[in-house]
Order: sequence, then structure tokens, then C-alpha cells
Amino acid sequence: MCELFGYSSEHEQGLSRWLMPFRQRGGGNADNPDGWGVASWHDGVARLSKSSEAGFRSEQFARVADELSTRLAIAHVRKARHPPVPGMLNTHPFIHACCNREWVFAHNGMVPEVIAWQTTGPLCLPDGETDSEYAFCHLLTGIAEAYEQAQRPTWLTRLAQLTEKIAALGKFNFLLSDGQELIAYGHDRLHGLELDDESGRQVIIATEPLSDGPWQPFAARELRVYRDGRQIARLSGAAADSTAAR
Repeated sequence: MCELFGYSSEHEQGLSRWLMPFRQRGGGNADNPDGWGVASWHDGVARLSKSSEAGFRSEQFARVADELSTRLAIAHVRKARHPPVPGMLNTHPFIHACCNREWVFAHNGMVPEVIAWQTTGPLCLPDGETDSEYAFCHLLTGIAEAYEQAQRPTWLTRLAQLTEKIAALGKFNFLLSDGQELIAYGHDRLHGLELDDESGRQVIIATEPLSDGPWQPFAARELRVYRDGRQIARLSGAAADSTAAR
């Protein structure tokens, strides 16, 4: 049911070591044949490559995986569920503008009831039909005011609260970025690998480990925020519940 890949580093790095095995998860050694996408940032500008074809046999994905060098990236391979057909508009990651930034989002799971929620309004209107993109727009709408006012504890707490509300509808593992920070939420299936070597600090996030090494599973309902390869914030589902109750 779809897989996620996220990357944050203090220095620009080539990602072939990670994206080549992730590409195989797109219908090769895992059942996610219904599209792929890779978003990355360069001089503050988001670039997106994606296709509705199976990632493991996509020559375009192979080129991206081999050539991409960046400090921040989000990638996705899709198993079509809602709607249950491939298509470019429904292929992750999604990009929407908010708060003078381009935000990128990719999701693993199903939360179809979120589509019936009250409209997200003009701030973020889905281009496709997926519950994932509707959830993305609800997240942006919920944090926009506090984010624009640079109220970090407030917008991050709001994000955690809304994440828990959407996760209650089904399964909601996701990656989100504003071009500076990588936000990862492990509802029930996400792994992280933190490296600190001659290349600098790096963190790799994936649904399933992509190599040997000390990958660590996220705790259930755990939200982490990374910047330049370092974890700068962590909220648990219980903490979000507690904050919402006050």
C-alpha cells in the first residue's frame, strides 16, 4: 500500500545509494506498480519528477535516481487504492503553495473519509482525486495562520493535532516539507536511519529499510521534524492528544 522515502542532509549529496533500491519497491520487489514521484529542492526551488508507470521499469526514474544530488527530498511509489487506477494527477508527491512557500506531501495508507470533510477553501484545492491530496490540503489550511506568523510551537502543535484527527480515519503515514524541514509521521509503519560521517549528518526515512544498517522503526503515532540532517522536534500521539485536551 504505497511506500515513502525522505531525505535530509546538511550538505548536498547524491542519492543513488538510496533511490536505486527504492525504485525497485515500485513494482519490482514490492507491490507498488501504479506510479512514482521524486521531489527535491535546489536553491530553494522545488523540482518534481513523476510518472504513472511502474517505478522499477521506468528509465526516467533510473536517471533521476542516478543523477539527483540534493539536501532535501521526498519520494513515493504508489499502489493505487483511492481512486484504484493510476494517473498523473493522483501520483505522489503533491505540491501546493502556502505561506509564500511550496510544500510537498506524500502519503502511505487510506483515509477516504477525509474527502467528505468541509471544503479546504481557496488556500489549497486538490488537483486530483486522492484522499491523500485532500488530507494534504487540510493540513496546510490548519497550520497556515500560525506558520505565516512564525509561531513554531503553535503551528507544529496544530499539525500534530490535525494529523491525529486524520489518522483516526484509517492509516496515515506521511512525509511533508516546506523546503527547509522534513516532517515525518509514522502512524504504524516508518523507519529512520541517521548517519554522521565524513559526508556530514544525514537522515533517511523509508517505509521499509533500504539497506543493512541500524534502521530504527518509528513509534506508533510519532511525528518527527528534521532540518539539515538533524532531528529538531518530536511529538508523540499521546502528546498531541494531551495538548488538544487542554
